Amino acid sequence: MRLPVLLFSLAMIATASGCSGDSADPAQSQPAARPAPKAAVAASARRHDESSYAQPDKVRIADLALDLKLDFDAKQLAGTATYTLDWADPEAAHLVLDTRELTIEKVEGEADGAWAPLQYALADADPVFGSKLTIEAPQRNVRVRVAYRTAPTASGLQWLEPSMTEGRQLPFMFSQSQAIHARSWVPLQDTPGVRFTYSARVASRPDVMVLMSADNDPAAPRDGDYAFEMPQPIPSYLLAIAAGDLVFEPVSARSGVWAEPAMVQRAAAEFEDAEKMIAATEALYGPYRWERYDMLVLPPSFPFGGMENPRLTFVTPTVIVGDKSLVSLIAHELAHSWSGNLVTNASWKDIWLNEGFTTYVQGRITEAVYGEEMAQMERQIDQDGVKADMARMSPADQALALPPLARRDPDEALSEVAYVKGAWFLQFLEQRFGREAFDPFLRGWFDDHAFQSADTDQFVAYLKQHLLPKSPDVVRPEELDAWLNQPGIPAFAPPAQSRTFANVDTARIAWRGSGMLPNRQIADDWGTQAWVRFLEGMGATLKPEQLAQLDQAYHFTGTANGEIAMRWYPLAIRSGYLDARPAAGEFIQRVGRRKLVLPIYEELAKTPDGLAFAREAFERARPGYHPITTASVQALLDKAGAPAAQR
Repeated sequence: MRLPVLLFSLAMIATASGCSGDSADPAQSQPAARPAPKAAVAASARRHDESSYAQPDKVRIADLALDLKLDFDAKQLAGTATYTLDWADPEAAHLVLDTRELTIEKVEGEADGAWAPLQYALADADPVFGSKLTIEAPQRNVRVRVAYRTAPTASGLQWLEPSMTEGRQLPFMFSQSQAIHARSWVPLQDTPGVRFTYSARVASRPDVMVLMSADNDPAAPRDGDYAFEMPQPIPSYLLAIAAGDLVFEPVSARSGVWAEPAMVQRAAAEFEDAEKMIAATEALYGPYRWERYDMLVLPPSFPFGGMENPRLTFVTPTVIVGDKSLVSLIAHELAHSWSGNLVTNASWKDIWLNEGFTTYVQGRITEAVYGEEMAQMERQIDQDGVKADMARMSPADQALALPPLARRDPDEALSEVAYVKGAWFLQFLEQRFGREAFDPFLRGWFDDHAFQSADTDQFVAYLKQHLLPKSPDVVRPEELDAWLNQPGIPAFAPPAQSRTFANVDTARIAWRGSGMLPNRQIADDWGTQAWVRFLEGMGATLKPEQLAQLDQAYHFTGTANGEIAMRWYPLAIRSGYLDARPAAGEFIQRVGRRKLVLPIYEELAKTPDGLAFAREAFERARPGYHPITTASVQALLDKAGAPAAQR
């Protein structure tokens, strides 16, 4: 998933708002483990997922079968989840599942070909982790079935009225399961350390198309009865569903775009290089193992840039700007087909194993398809951003191998460190060993751990066995420690350097000194990345007349490019350029992607009149926001409006 480059202070605001001091920690609710050797205890601690109640060391879900009815009027999914279980502990007699706001109606177990009721208990809800569902299974049933229904407020689902869609004719719904939102629409072992195959039968109104992170048939008719199979085992956060006025447009034999009719042609044109990206990644890291790679363009309320649901990447429409300058997001989500979907972090404290690897692979795809300079520009933007973020972060949160998350919601407790510092670490290894050694090593990691979950300790062991011995003196132990366990970016990290950005910096410095705008012939060739660099180097504020000059020349106010908007509007707000405020308000009402709207809200909230404006805009935007975005913005505004002593 391409997450927002969030200010870490925002993440902490949202985390604090979701925790209760007297709530039970999922980790504390587990029975005490038997004594084990120290090495085994350390390994177990690294793999343990503090964000889940599940006990996968005792019993694991091997297969999930869903039978659901989708009800737009009630904003509800209802039906059954049937689990095929693998009992690992011969003394275990309970199945523990994660739930959030689910109504459990019945639990049954299959024995001797017949279904019989099982006793269960649903614990009080923790505001972050939901409710632990404990099912008594004294016969250690191989199959257990839970009948349930979701709440209209399920954090992992968004229900949109027709007026909130592109076509304004049919309703729309979609899921967002990462990090721990799958439990709000399916009772599960909601941890990336458990993988399962799944099938589903979904009934809906017949005028909408239903899709899942599974074997969607591009030629499937709309008939209100849909069946799906996912034969490859996936973790719960990759479980996904969507329904709406969706049509398909192919871009290759194994890839295409699902979108609303008014959007599908534009999206297919923007993403026409998807097959080139797949082929480039296969050449580096082996075959694509998920059969199809399709993309679903969601409404603007989607809170993230993209979500790597296998076979069906969810994509924000904000990257469709007409010039392919933002399609590295597709490269990122595709890269997850190897790093994340194929080899998954065992718990969220090792999210860098997903996102750092994926950001590294994204750069290699971008380089192969669009050239080294494009890849360098994007790396340099990322690297500058993560260094700025770290200035506001605690030292512990700057390490790749995070300490146990404990009471922290993994949605908000993680930052761009996992993405950018993780990728930077792999770029460091690539530079030290050369691609002729590093590329086969990384492919071996994917091959040897395919369809498994792994932790940092496993990666380090693999690194020491398969790469470091090739040149024993190339990387010192203290250098590894600096990347994995220490704060900041190591001084010896190889920085990205873009030739284009050197020219952009020269043009910006010249304008700041003389007021002479960049030469039109030069500026006309700048893409999104160059304009981002131009704006990011402006400093905290400019004079309103300077902003007016830029606006008249380049029409930043009202831009449809979210990457430019998220930088221009905060600069304008800080600088007192009031002409941009109405357009900023329209932007945050129209777009729900957190990366793009939170920096604008944060700047508005710094002054009393800006805070009032932000609150009014938020109230208008709220009906169309995803619950994740709503919670983040609400926490930010509440914090800004609190007395100074409480901030």
